[in-house]
Amino acid sequence: MTEFDDALADDVVVRRAERADLLDVLRIERTCFTEPWPYSAFELFVDEPAFLVAARGTDVLGYVVADVMPNHGNDIGHVKDLAVRPEARGNGLGRRLLLHALTAMTIAGAAVVKLEVRVSNEPARQLYESVGFNPARRVPRYYGDGEDAVIMVLDLHNWHSQKT
Repeated sequence: MTEFDDALADDVVVRRAERADLLDVLRIERTCFTEPWPYSAFELFVDEPAFLVAARGTDVLGYVVADVMPNHGNDIGHVKDLAVRPEARGNGLGRRLLLHALTAMTIAGAAVVKLEVRVSNEPARQLYESVGFNPARRVPRYYGDGEDAVIMVLDLHNWHSQKT
C-alpha cells in the first residue's frame, strides 16, 4: 500500500471482520503492540458483531474487537482491541471503528461498555475520552511488562442521548 491519502478516506469501508481478514489483522496487531494477541485469539471473536475492520478494497487498514457479555439484564460491552496501521493514522479511522463498534454493541444489547488502556497510551486515552468514556479506576501492573491500565467506562444510554 502507498501512503494513506486523505482524499481517499471516503473509500474506506467499516465492515464485519471475516476469516479472510485475520492475517491482515494479525500483521497490524504485531506492528502496533508489544504484547500482540495470537492468531487464535482473533479466531475466537470472528463471529462477534463488533469485530470490525476498516478496509479500502481488500486492504485492511485497522480493526476493532469488541463483544457483549450478559450481566443480569445490563449487558456489558467490552472493547478488547483497537488498532490502525501506522501509515493510516491521523485520519479518523480509529474513531470510525470505535463508533461503529459502539453502535454494534448497542444493537447487541449492551447497556455499558468498558475497556482497558495503558496509562502511557495518551492518544488512545484521548480518543476514548472524546467519545465519552470516563476513567473508572487504575489497575496496577495489568500488562505483562508491569504497566498499569486505566479501566474506562461508557454508559451507552447517555452516549446516545448526547449524539441526538
